[in-house]
Amino acid sequence: MRKLSFLLLFIAITSCGTGKKSKLTSKERSISVAAADNARKGNETPVKKETTETPPSYGHLTKADGIINTALTFSGVRYKFGGTTRNGMDCSGLLYVSFAEHDIKLPRTSIHMAEEGKKIRIKDVEKGDLLFFKTSKGSKRINHVGMVVKVENDEIKFIHSSTSRGVTVSSLREGFWNHAFVKATRIL
Repeated sequence: MRKLSFLLLFIAITSCGTGKKSKLTSKERSISVAAADNARKGNETPVKKETTETPPSYGHLTKADGIINTALTFSGVRYKFGGTTRNGMDCSGLLYVSFAEHDIKLPRTSIHMAEEGKKIRIKDVEKGDLLFFKTSKGSKRINHVGMVVKVENDEIKFIHSSTSRGVTVSSLREGFWNHAFVKATRIL
């Protein structure tokens, strides 16, 4: 029983995100990002189109736009370790579900997602690329993942699920995320 308690405590401490607020600001932030002009808003469920095309047609939207739009529909969903529903999501669950909605299979955990795709330089990231982090002090392994939703004026914004804010969009310029950043990969 004692080992089980220790294991649960360890998982809670090393899970996605952090309970720490950014040191840059004490005000609540509100960031609104859309992958395209006609991006879905709120908690609407993405509409799946029946098609025989392979890959699916997104009109003028790219596959990355479609995945980003799906992820953005979960904005505000609370953090839940191991969660993959609107009742709660963790960081890897958010991306696992968003990519799966567009027929792209990813591993379920951030450490295993980090082994997929092609490693890219941070200056080359684009919408849809994955960013990986080590968020625990002294952590020797990746324990958090986010997806790039916007790159503008050398600022990278990414969607993720943190323990303190749930599913939200953050900037890689924020001190905490900038310091915790490990690598970027391209899946698409």
